[in-house]
Amino acid sequence: MKQVEQIQSEIEALSQEDFRRLREWFAQKDWEIWDKQIEADSANGKLDFLLEEARTAKSQGKLGNL
Repeated sequence: MKQVEQIQSEIEALSQEDFRRLREWFAQKDWEIWDKQIEADSANGKLDFLLEEARTAKSQGKLGNL
């Protein structure tokens, strides 16, 4: 935990510009992790239910033409 506290202290000492850059970097890392998780879930069939729901809604006329 000491390492996290040290990092937090160093973040608080950053200039506004460096803090902005770090925040953008964290956001990008979050998106990369999210993308990898979505890809893994899709490959493992965990998202197949979404396709089935969309097909059912389409067949029932609940979706517009996309």
